[in-house]
Amino acid sequence: MRLRTLLGDHPGTAALKNGSIRSNLVELDFVPYSPTNKGFKPMVREAAFDVSEMAIVTYLMARSFDKPMVLLPDVVLARFQHGHALYHAKAGKLSPHDLNGKRVGIRSFTTTTGAWLRGILANDDGVDLDSIDWVTFEDAHVAEFVDTTKRAGAGKQIIQMLVDGELDAVLGEKSDHPDVKPLFADIAAEEKAWFGKHKVVPINHMVVASRTLSEQHPDVVREVHRMLAESAAASSAAPRFDRHEMQRSLELIITYSAQQKLIPRAFAVDELFDDVTRALR
Repeated sequence: MRLRTLLGDHPGTAALKNGSIRSNLVELDFVPYSPTNKGFKPMVREAAFDVSEMAIVTYLMARSFDKPMVLLPDVVLARFQHGHALYHAKAGKLSPHDLNGKRVGIRSFTTTTGAWLRGILANDDGVDLDSIDWVTFEDAHVAEFVDTTKRAGAGKQIIQMLVDGELDAVLGEKSDHPDVKPLFADIAAEEKAWFGKHKVVPINHMVVASRTLSEQHPDVVREVHRMLAESAAASSAAPRFDRHEMQRSLELIITYSAQQKLIPRAFAVDELFDDVTRALR
């Protein structure tokens, strides 16, 4: 069976994408999207792929609107988030505790990195997220989500707005501009302390399959998982999550997403899977 597939270039997908890992049951037809996250919207809105990489917050939101896809227990991107928050240094020193009432830019309010960072800021640094003047540049992947943030003007660029003093801080970005500094001053120390507290590595992207594929061809979905798992095992740089580590990470991003009203309620982790994929965890 040939499957229309969206997967980015990650350490854990390399062996799969270069043909080192093959199957007698499945052939993956990779559809190029650059960056990969540009393919998440057509997957959510049009069911464009049989198998797709997917930002976990986008999946949670899609799940809340009963979009026809199911989660596989395969992580392709995970990272600590503290290094993806920046501020405009020329305007004076800014720390996470100073964000209340500030103008903060983010590509889309529903990005997974943004949800992780807001959760960290609210729960670990005491930031009042409702006090912030949020400025966004794109709509959500899930069309039904009602975005109440302020939209940046046409043609505006997020880092340039920060440099120009139109924003005080941004989330979800990296920059080497000399006027831009990390919001968390000692990123490594912050990440170590945060992990010590929560015992969580933040999951960014996992893999989903169409609900139809899972219902009609469960053997194919199981084979896709086998291939993903073998590809991940072939790289020492691929994310490594056992069942309990994945559970903790998913529980925390579910909590953060519910707190931020990205989803109407906190799902149980088991709800994210169907009978086929739940058995693969």
